[in-house]
Amino acid sequence: MKKILYAAMAVVMVLAVLGLGACKKNEPVEDKGKVTLRALNYLDLTHANSSDDLSLIWGRFETDNPDITIIREDLYNEPFHQKTEAYAAAGQLPDVLYAWPSGRSTTLHTKKLLKDLTPLIRRDGLDKVFAPAAIDPSAQGGGFVAILPIALTSTHAFYINNEVLRDCGLTPAKTYSDLKAQVPVLKAKGYDTVIMANAESWVMQSCLFSLVAGRFGGEGWEQKILSGEAKFTDPDFVNALKFIKTMYDDGVLGKATLGTNYGDVLGAFASNKGAYLIDGDWRVGAFITDKTTKQALIDPAKQAEFIEISIFPDIEGAKLNGSTSGILGTGFGMSAAIPAGSVREEAAWKLVKWLVSNEVETLRVANGGVATPSRIDIDIASLALEPMQKAIVDLGSKYETSTAVIDGVFHSDVFTPLNDGLQELGIGSKTPEQIADTVQQAFDNWRALNP
Repeated sequence: MKKILYAAMAVVMVLAVLGLGACKKNEPVEDKGKVTLRALNYLDLTHANSSDDLSLIWGRFETDNPDITIIREDLYNEPFHQKTEAYAAAGQLPDVLYAWPSGRSTTLHTKKLLKDLTPLIRRDGLDKVFAPAAIDPSAQGGGFVAILPIALTSTHAFYINNEVLRDCGLTPAKTYSDLKAQVPVLKAKGYDTVIMANAESWVMQSCLFSLVAGRFGGEGWEQKILSGEAKFTDPDFVNALKFIKTMYDDGVLGKATLGTNYGDVLGAFASNKGAYLIDGDWRVGAFITDKTTKQALIDPAKQAEFIEISIFPDIEGAKLNGSTSGILGTGFGMSAAIPAGSVREEAAWKLVKWLVSNEVETLRVANGGVATPSRIDIDIASLALEPMQKAIVDLGSKYETSTAVIDGVFHSDVFTPLNDGLQELGIGSKTPEQIADTVQQAFDNWRALNP
């Protein structure tokens, strides 16, 4: 009987250990000051020098902090967002993760899945080295500082290829009428007018339509809708949608852009397939020299001679011109599930601080990953930047006003039907009025649930 009892106890103990191991399999480990952190990173391998992210940023941190082990996932574009949502739904958010201040990371903010970093920011004096706008709690979806942003971002940039324009006897368009008039001239020589990746639904809304909505609605148009003073069905917003339809009708935007993926536009613009490219300011990093291969998608000499970066031309009849669309940039935050005051919290905070440190931010600017860093202690003038990098740093001098980015202001329940509608507008399956009605209904439904 004793043998049977001892055997049974041994089995129970083994099962208990195995069960505990199963429960702890996905959890970070704290053992005598050593910590294992899970991290979710956003990595665009099309950017020149993206390998530096792995070696000079993440690898350097682990080398300098042997007491911290990082289990990291590197994802990009939709797979990244899908994985984030899956982790959030399962209650298994990584300890440290890349996130948007709102928009695509709405779930993280509204469900308060990220830790408020304000006490740690003040404790370590980071409020003195970041631009006030970068740590403004009202600029983030949850109403508190959930991420330390990497940059202040212009989601619209108008990239100009003067080699193509000069081949057609043209100069950069200053008004939309100029741009429309260039279409047949460029087409006659086999060039597209505007290259844009409209297969992914977020691109049109973020990189062009937000700017157009601001120009037709005026500064602060989005606040009027949020306060109930205006609606998406009002003439200003409908006219902005009509303008996008006009761009397709005029051939300024070809229907083919609706099948153009985000990764396809780089080679097209670099190889002179079109006169202009519409994208965000971050896209510069894809064109410059990669330190590993010593190759650039656009040679620095060509950058200097032919490439300009500006904003979309003036739109006749708009309330506002000389504007772009801008937003607080992406950054890194920490899971709210990390116990306050724990060894794991200190380790995660140490990693977040490093990822937006002066050293790392300077590297990001030098490598083309950041145009306008969130820190105010970066000596940009001392960096050996390529012509396109200098042009994007100077983009701020090309506009007078920065208006709202729609997916940075409105909930995904509102901007998702708008994103889809903008594609339907290009295809021709919905009218501007129908899209405006759909978006207003989505907003009304969201407001009813969030009074």
